[in-house]
Amino acid sequence: MNAADFRRIALSFEGAEASSHMGAPDFRVGGRIFATLASESQGYGNLMLTPEHQAAFVGEQPEIFLPIHGGWGESGATHIRLAAASEDQLTGALRTAWKLRVEANEKTGKKTRGKTKQPTGSKP
Repeated sequence: MNAADFRRIALSFEGAEASSHMGAPDFRVGGRIFATLASESQGYGNLMLTPEHQAAFVGEQPEIFLPIHGGWGESGATHIRLAAASEDQLTGALRTAWKLRVEANEKTGKKTRGKTKQPTGSKP
């Protein structure tokens, strides 16, 4: 996988929009970031996960996932090694980050446009 695949998959989720933060591409739902390509030059995509989800991804596939260094990583921000990830792995990880953001938005009253949909070719 590569950055173009990351963008394509991230934008396939309902309500997902491309934006940027501090010059780096990001992907948002309800105006809030769920993934970025801030580390694209190092071959990573970044996922906004919970610490628990991060631990599960890293524990199951440490060759693909690793915590971002520092406080962001301690809060669940996670790198995905794009070249090492399959389309299913990347889609599943992005779906998790997107879903977590949608759920957090619902708790705070942010709306996600439209109904939830799965990306083309993905499993529910």
